[in-house]
Amino acid sequence: MEERIVTGEKTDEDRGSELSLRPRRLSEFIGQNRVKESLSIFIEAARSRGEPLDHVLLYGPPGLGKTTLANIISVEMGVRLRVTSGPAIERAGDLAAILTNLAPGDVLFVDEIHRLGRPVEEILYPAMEDYALDIIIGKGPSARSIRIDLPRFTLVGATTRTGLISSPLRDRFGVVHRLELYSVDDLATIVSKSAEILGIEIEALGAYEIARRSRGTPRVANRMLRRVRDYAEVRADGVITQDVACDALAMFDVDELGLDRLDRKILATIIDKFGGGPVGVDTIAAAINEERDTIEDVYEPYLMQLGFIDRTPRGRVATSLAYQHIGREFPTDEADGQARLL
Repeated sequence: MEERIVTGEKTDEDRGSELSLRPRRLSEFIGQNRVKESLSIFIEAARSRGEPLDHVLLYGPPGLGKTTLANIISVEMGVRLRVTSGPAIERAGDLAAILTNLAPGDVLFVDEIHRLGRPVEEILYPAMEDYALDIIIGKGPSARSIRIDLPRFTLVGATTRTGLISSPLRDRFGVVHRLELYSVDDLATIVSKSAEILGIEIEALGAYEIARRSRGTPRVANRMLRRVRDYAEVRADGVITQDVACDALAMFDVDELGLDRLDRKILATIIDKFGGGPVGVDTIAAAINEERDTIEDVYEPYLMQLGFIDRTPRGRVATSLAYQHIGREFPTDEADGQARLL
């Protein structure tokens, strides 16, 4: 799959720049007001009691600030943050080594926690509930179990696919929050603040133009800001105005709704090659030379959120909004329309 400016997944370009743009306090974090208010109450209560924060599960699409919130939790609690990920913990022994090296009150952040293996998960259960580690020594009849006490710690798990987390693990989190897509106003504020940190001169309408094409995702907004900055320095006078932002993003094939060439190719394929659907996702994948999982996990969610695609028992169907967006005439034949939606 080719690299896309509008993807919410972290790219190599994002890794260095995100560190400087991340807020370090809840008061600096923009958006997600419901989550912020809840966390601020829980953090203040835990600090007043001198206890670690309860275990926290954050879920939602990529690029919305789950890792940033984990960093903020550790700073607000005044403790150390340890970072790992589900795929990195291959064996139960790997997790045991991490847990036994935690200091009292530490925050352990596990990204992509839905990718933990079952043997590793079972080590986590007593660690989260009883702050203890159960280890089997030996094999066969002579095997015995010993329990190692762990310091009280806070586990912060992050996932983009909460449905893949087992119920026993999910039920052990005391604080569970879904991060929602950001409003355009919040994203415009984020773009303006990032521009200030990076020393970029930007007008309010320029920030708003970037924000409204960012698919509700701060990571995408910050990535677009850097690309538009490059365009402004080379093709303009270095100032990001609304016109400069529009011209730059048009050059990058990002339209006014944040759709790129591949998004529009999917819509055009359904409409032009398959009469608007219904058409199976495997057929779409073959027609545009993409993997089925890529279409379902990367492209479809945003197209469905915009109301451009419907899922039916017979396959995907393009809606009238999709026809309108790519400049096609929506079929008005009543019988044809009913047949497509069955």
